[in-house]
Amino acid sequence: MVCTVFYCPTKGKEISVIISHDKLSISCPQELKAFVEKSLDEDKAIDVVTIELDPNAALADYMIVASGTSSRHVLATAEKLKDRLLARGIKNIKLEGTENADWVIVDTGDLIVHLFRPEVRSFYNIEKMWSTPGQFDVVGAPQSA
Repeated sequence: MVCTVFYCPTKGKEISVIISHDKLSISCPQELKAFVEKSLDEDKAIDVVTIELDPNAALADYMIVASGTSSRHVLATAEKLKDRLLARGIKNIKLEGTENADWVIVDTGDLIVHLFRPEVRSFYNIEKMWSTPGQFDVVGAPQSA
């Protein structure tokens, strides 16, 4: 195990990164965001939207909203994401809504993931509630001005 110190611009300080078995642990909110987006893409999540939250808000740095094709898909995606995050050294991950799996929340502290069935997502429309116009776009699509 090797420990290296890097500067993280969003935290404004140096952070330790532990390299173990050729895997880099996730150390910055941006790395966490990219890792979660990739995980959701691998699990075929639909319409993945990333919202950068107000830095003055204590809630989180990012919110990611995505859909699954069914309750089973939503639950499986949330559980796989939790397992992958644990494997990368992220601790204290909270899952909410696993009973019905219509809307499952994966909370890592720095990032909150909302996974919905499509009809539940359109009903609550949390992207509109948490963002400003033009702030977010579907991952992989060019961002509009």
